[in-house]
Amino acid sequence: MIKRKICVITGTRAEYGLLYWLLKEIESSKELELQLIATGMHLSPEFGLTYKEIEKDFSINKNIEMQLSSDLDLDISKSMGYAQASFTEAFSELKPDIIVVLGDRYEIFSAVVSGMMLRIPIAHIHGGESTLGVIDEAIRHSITKMSHIHFTANVEYKNRVIQLGEQPDRVFNVGSLGIENISRLDLLDRKAFEESINFKLNKKNILVTFHPVTLENNTSKLYFKELLDVLDELKDTNIIITKANSDSGGRVINSMIDDYVTRNYHKSVAFTSLGQLRYLSAMNHVDAVVGNSSSGIIETPSFRIGTINIGDRQKGRIKADSVIDCLPNKKSIRNAFKILYSKDFQSKLKNTESPYGSRSPSNEILKVLKTVELHNIIKKSFHNINH
Repeated sequence: MIKRKICVITGTRAEYGLLYWLLKEIESSKELELQLIATGMHLSPEFGLTYKEIEKDFSINKNIEMQLSSDLDLDISKSMGYAQASFTEAFSELKPDIIVVLGDRYEIFSAVVSGMMLRIPIAHIHGGESTLGVIDEAIRHSITKMSHIHFTANVEYKNRVIQLGEQPDRVFNVGSLGIENISRLDLLDRKAFEESINFKLNKKNILVTFHPVTLENNTSKLYFKELLDVLDELKDTNIIITKANSDSGGRVINSMIDDYVTRNYHKSVAFTSLGQLRYLSAMNHVDAVVGNSSSGIIETPSFRIGTINIGDRQKGRIKADSVIDCLPNKKSIRNAFKILYSKDFQSKLKNTESPYGSRSPSNEILKVLKTVELHNIIKKSFHNINH
């Protein structure tokens, strides 16, 4: 029996964490052969060379270097072209039957353009979502139009993908891979978690993850300074910070994090990458996730803790009642913390439900990858919605 070759692309630590169980399912399948390509931040010393962590779990078929020496828009654009050429060579050699991608980052865009030009069917996870503050919004919808199979995290997102003209029988609402991680990983207890990060928790604790708002010009420094000023005012609170990704403006934030932790080593600690186990374990032991990461919207509500979501980066995503939206200024962030620790809000958290499901998406995706008819799949017709 000839195995169907499934080539999965990963470019960031967060995305790899989401893909982990799907990769395991593909690897153990008798009908499928896993091909794995690492790119982007995984190959950057500045971001922790996280491809080495992947190699503990899986064999990597190809490493696609992007030359991420700068986070300037000009250099990121150049790196996308460099990556596209390398992906073309990799796909030509590996000859996958299906390329699987997740999300909306620029390195994934380069891979998808290459795959499309080589007429390889593309399966896209987490399409149909909306993040109005970041360039990922346009990239995500572009990937949808270049893809042939779609796995969404919510029925509303499924409808959006169909609204973009995709055939309904090629769009599968499977829920979020991040929610599946929570149920399948054996999370660390408080003592083991403290030992894993070499840092003691306090009476109150928060997890901070803040990324650039890429559709705004040079706001990273200003917005993050507002947050740090409020963090300085918190009493009896320890702070775990994960660093920004390689988006334009990320290095400014990471430099500010280093300065903050140096000055506040007694109450704060920072990591380039916590990895999925420690990151989700952190959520199990903190009062809130603070910043503008999608994890605060998708995974955090399942822990029945609050999210303080700052600014426009996640504007447009479907949110649980546990998410407190605020403006990127001191007054609004302070008010969000008041709401977070209020009796009414804490009481409401007990009944929080994630809008992203509690299913086993990796198994559902696996079934489709095994059985989907690939003959003529790249000839797409536009699906018109009847009004």
